[in-house]
Amino acid sequence: MRIMVIGGGGREHALAWKLSLSPQVETVYCAPGNPNLDQFERVEISDYEALAEFAAARSVELAVVGPEAPLCDGLVDVFRKRNLSVFGPDRAAARLEGSKSFAKEFMLRHHIPTAAYARCTTRDKAIKYIRKQGAPIVVKADGLAAGKGVIVAATVEQAIAAVETCFSGRFGAAGDSIIIEQCLVGEEASIIALVDGRTVVPLASSQDHKRVGENDTGPNTGGMGAYSPASVVDQALWQKIDEQILRPFLVGCQRDRLDFRGVIYAGIMITSQGPKVLEFNVRFGDPETQAILPRLQSDLAEAMLATVQQRLHEIELKWDPRPAACVVMAAEGYPGNYRKGDRITGIAEAEQRGALVFHAGTTRDPDGNPVTAGGRVLGVVSLGSDLPSALDHTYQAVQAIEWPGAFYRRDIGRRGRERCQII
Repeated sequence: MRIMVIGGGGREHALAWKLSLSPQVETVYCAPGNPNLDQFERVEISDYEALAEFAAARSVELAVVGPEAPLCDGLVDVFRKRNLSVFGPDRAAARLEGSKSFAKEFMLRHHIPTAAYARCTTRDKAIKYIRKQGAPIVVKADGLAAGKGVIVAATVEQAIAAVETCFSGRFGAAGDSIIIEQCLVGEEASIIALVDGRTVVPLASSQDHKRVGENDTGPNTGGMGAYSPASVVDQALWQKIDEQILRPFLVGCQRDRLDFRGVIYAGIMITSQGPKVLEFNVRFGDPETQAILPRLQSDLAEAMLATVQQRLHEIELKWDPRPAACVVMAAEGYPGNYRKGDRITGIAEAEQRGALVFHAGTTRDPDGNPVTAGGRVLGVVSLGSDLPSALDHTYQAVQAIEWPGAFYRRDIGRRGRERCQII
């Protein structure tokens, strides 16, 4: 089988790596991939029609779209018009991530628990609503903002400042309208599931760490680390998530005639009233994917192909019982303006210590050395006999990797580690 993975971040590196382990897969094309991944064939084509033409010419049997932007832009539609097998929802279904107001309306219509909210298209309306509701409160850019368009405001003044930021143009068209949302209290979990329009098959649970600073301080980022499974998601909670979120999601897609064949990622807050959806994403989480896939013992290529062909009911996923932990190493200045071009050392040593190192934001210098090229630079992952062991192994590997200004959170998995100590 020939597979194409579209995207070039850490999530796409993890997907390409896992797909390449399938005995059915002979070639993995990465478009554009990463210059440091010599084991995959890079395809430096960005035009959607040209990508589809390449896939047809090379007899690609499965294309996997990693990032949200091409999904929301309709890349899947382009591939399907050519009768190419592609993993991901079409443009209409991708609005569940591309528009937070569309997703909110979907959840309310299909009785999926979520926070109360208001959609505002003007600064004055937004500020009036905030003053009425008070704080804490959450301000979100309605469209795609690379994981950075969510501001949790502790005070009314902070919320108003967030409104100003959204309408300032910082998030482009994504901030033309905003969602102002009730601030839910509890512990978060990431639930990712395969969906083929007829069946839902959940992956292992995970927990992400969005804030840039330790103890969950500072601005939101794309994610500073994750671990799997999320110990807060016990069997009883899984049942509630299945009954109250995943199954209603599937029924909602069917009733709304959304062609959803890919993954749904529900960011969930576990409140005293039960699980509530913070947001839907229509692609694999990043860095959750890096923590989840090393635990998957089943053939990912077969599971994805079954999803596209709507025979997901035939698939039963098997998991390594050992937990996995991912720590993201970031460039100085992230999530704001960050440094680029710093030489990275120690990756081979980290891998010798048993870690997987996924390239998120790297390139090569003229001498072929890996250098920084993004805000989130590397995702370092290890398995362990228990979560504390997985975390310890990961941090030992992280300490082997260096570049000027590199930083990472030292408290990834804190809640899970504390839960293990209580048990």
